[in-house]
Amino acid sequence: MEHSLQMNETARRWGALWSFDPDAWAMNEAQQTPVYEAALRATGLEPGARVLDVGCGTGVFLRLCADRGAEVAGVDAAAGLLDLARVRVPDADLCQADMAELPYADDTFDLVTGFSSFFFADDIVRALSEARRVARPGATVVAEVFGHPDRCDLERVKAAVAPVREGEREYWRPDAVELLLPESGLQFEQAFDVDCVYRYPDAAALTEAMLAAGGAGLLAGPERVDAVRAAILDALAHCRQPDGSYHVANEWHVVVARA
Repeated sequence: MEHSLQMNETARRWGALWSFDPDAWAMNEAQQTPVYEAALRATGLEPGARVLDVGCGTGVFLRLCADRGAEVAGVDAAAGLLDLARVRVPDADLCQADMAELPYADDTFDLVTGFSSFFFADDIVRALSEARRVARPGATVVAEVFGHPDRCDLERVKAAVAPVREGEREYWRPDAVELLLPESGLQFEQAFDVDCVYRYPDAAALTEAMLAAGGAGLLAGPERVDAVRAAILDALAHCRQPDGSYHVANEWHVVVARA
């Protein structure tokens, strides 16, 4: 099913930014599979389960769930990412929607996930509460955020692109989900960290992927994009390998809760 709903200003803005270069972003998302696999191990997904991925991107996680026999659905604010998800998971119920107003009835899903998505909401508590609302009683809700900044090479990228994101609030904290669970009506079950290494064949592929994240390249525009590209390469110089490729390491913090 393909449908879209009214979104608030923040969701529309992020949707446009994340649609800037969806093919380049897809390279990053595919390399987050270790996080998705760890989440599936923690949740024990059963065939026939109904799964909703909030901020589903290009559908990598939903593809893994569908291959395990789950009935899958996803929402994202970015139409460009959803176009790729529809190719990757053609049988999924995909919707362009605001995570603060999920287009599903109460008690619908056996598993609700949000990988690097909930902290983009204006109101994280409301977004988590919506995840709880559409989850069946006792169902699992998974939220992923950044790990410790000292173990996140992507923190350096955020600093490199900060000049083109002037005025934006800090949209994540490693402990945000745990602190907000009670107010969201969710019960903490466990948390763990997963390390990912993102590999790029050369500097061009690296910068293209990083400029796609959150529409950094769109915000930079033709006047500033070369400066931002140079800043990214400088920030990740320690990730350059002898053959000119780049290995970018990042820690992700995964929280598992119950509705």
